[in-house]
Amino acid sequence: MNVFLVVLLVLAGVALLLMEMFLLPGFGIAGIGGFGCLIAAVVLAWVLISRMAGYITLGACLLLAALAIWGFLRSKALDKMALDSKIDGHVEMAHNKLKDRKDNKNE
Repeated sequence: MNVFLVVLLVLAGVALLLMEMFLLPGFGIAGIGGFGCLIAAVVLAWVLISRMAGYITLGACLLLAALAIWGFLRSKALDKMALDSKIDGHVEMAHNKLKDRKDNKNE
């Protein structure tokens, strides 16, 4: 039961951190919750299971977070979220229009 709780907290923490980084702007509730879940998983593994389990959980948290971020960056999901359009318009300055009008009136 303790191992299941630790694994569940690690997965929830990584998921919340990914949501915070790629779906929700800023450093908010999901980021704080993700860090909280990861810290709680390490502490619970250390206290409820053993010191070695705490070290293993800490390493697993770091590795899973790094792999999740790397995998998400390599996927096509970011291409769908990114703005990829070109604007081919131009802006004509207002003083150029006024100058052209004055030139046309003087002729």
